[in-house]
Amino acid sequence: MSSLPPSPATEAASPPKRRARICAITSGKGGVGKTFLSANLAAALARQGERVLVLDADLGLANLDVVLNLFPKITLHDVFTGKAQLEQAILPAPGGFSVLLAGSGLVEYSRLTPEVREQLQHIIDTVAPRFDRILIDTGAGISEVVLYAVSLADEVVVVATPEPTSLTDAYATIKVLATQQQRSAISLVVNQVSRSGEGRAIRGQLQLVVDRFVTPALTDPSVTFKLELLGEIPSDTAVRMAIQKRQLLLEVLPGSAAAKGVMAVAAKMIGG
Repeated sequence: MSSLPPSPATEAASPPKRRARICAITSGKGGVGKTFLSANLAAALARQGERVLVLDADLGLANLDVVLNLFPKITLHDVFTGKAQLEQAILPAPGGFSVLLAGSGLVEYSRLTPEVREQLQHIIDTVAPRFDRILIDTGAGISEVVLYAVSLADEVVVVATPEPTSLTDAYATIKVLATQQQRSAISLVVNQVSRSGEGRAIRGQLQLVVDRFVTPALTDPSVTFKLELLGEIPSDTAVRMAIQKRQLLLEVLPGSAAAKGVMAVAAKMIGG
């Protein structure tokens, strides 16, 4: 005798499918430590018991594999072109998290084509139920590919340094994301700070500019844009040592000031 289908009441009682919290980590300019933060933050979150995936969305100029000392045989390029299945491209990384690595030097991914848009959306939809958190390591700047990758995220973290050019580009990125994607909140991580509290001061300066020029440009006049300081990471020679060794800072020098800064960012993400 065949079993009966579940009643509507049974279906209603079944728990909803879990979906990863998706966070885009981006920056106005390159060289501010965005990929370093993505990798080490993933390790810090994994230490807290989260199932984490880092999606390398810096299509064409990827270097997450270099940071992690990985030599992938299958990348997102192979998935995009149908040469491999998505499952084959998900790799274990040092630090207890998983990665989806992009290929480098692929000029065809410099533009947001319908194919790239569709593939990125499909990847997010497929992997989201399998993880607790997905970190999208975007490219730098405000290209169409970067902006689309960010649009797939629930929350955004902008990485900047105290350098004036970095802050100018960070503001430009925040302005575009706020006005084009109508985001009312973006988080900020200030890397390479020289003194405690410098990140807080920089957030305050950026918030003043945002209040003056960005909030009035939002579609909903009742919305006040908030720039939240997620954390600051001290300038630390340990970072260069870890990068040169192609190892995670949290694994080789977990007691360093920069490693503690990353752990504090992870703790705030989980607590928030």
